[in-house]
Amino acid sequence: MDLTGKILSDYAYYLKVERAMSPRTASSYLSDLEHFFAAVPADPRVVTSADLVAYLERRSDLSKRSQARLVSAFRSFFGFLVMEGDRKDNPADAVDTPKLGKYIPAVLSVEEVTAIMDSVDLRQPSGPRDRAILEVLYGCGLRVSEAVSLRLSQIYSKEGFVRIVGKGDKERLVPLGEMASAALAAYLPVRPEPALPAFDDVVFLNRNGRPLSRVSVFNLVKKQAMLAGIHKEISPHTFRHSFATHLIENGADLRVVQEMLGHESILTTEIYTHIDSSTWQETILSHHPRA
Repeated sequence: MDLTGKILSDYAYYLKVERAMSPRTASSYLSDLEHFFAAVPADPRVVTSADLVAYLERRSDLSKRSQARLVSAFRSFFGFLVMEGDRKDNPADAVDTPKLGKYIPAVLSVEEVTAIMDSVDLRQPSGPRDRAILEVLYGCGLRVSEAVSLRLSQIYSKEGFVRIVGKGDKERLVPLGEMASAALAAYLPVRPEPALPAFDDVVFLNRNGRPLSRVSVFNLVKKQAMLAGIHKEISPHTFRHSFATHLIENGADLRVVQEMLGHESILTTEIYTHIDSSTWQETILSHHPRA
């Protein structure tokens, strides 16, 4: 292993063990850095800000969001080298992050969510499972990765909540709504036999007794939206976003929604709920101490 490979290996260990970064984010950072050092075969200890800027200018094929992630990867990696004493400076500090517009994903109405749920044919062998995973995605506001990795031991039906292990292995308790609870109760008796002992505790299995993949859930959402006559560009994450939006519209406190979704920052929750400025203004003015 060459020097750069050794440093990247140490950095990967740092992300996993010390930063407890989610596997997907860590993988994205490492992939970005590997592409960079393949194009700029320089010693990481002597890479300059000019090297980073020149590389970014050559990567005009990347979207602004991907460029922003690349800059974040640079800052994290070279910050790691500074912390380890391999560098005295972080060259990424002099690199500007591309300005991103406010991302407002698609949102479903309550009626559209109901139409998608009702589009599932419960007479089909996979019907109860498909209905259950859709109800859990929406009713618990889960990320697709959290849904496919859900364990039977994390479901507390009598108590009415599920224990979710989210990004960075952080745990949170999420209320289990009546519809999601009923859908799980209908699915579990017909859940396929696990193909291996390692899958005994996995909730959502395919017909071969193996855990559902993220891709399978994406395809399921697309299929059911089409059957329900909904033509919006949606994904499993749309259910999470719609759930948060509906909670806020019905008067839920933003901090409570933040905790339920597992957001570190309240600003992230604000973006997901896409509350318009007039709603914020009305809320603030109605509670203003000088009103």
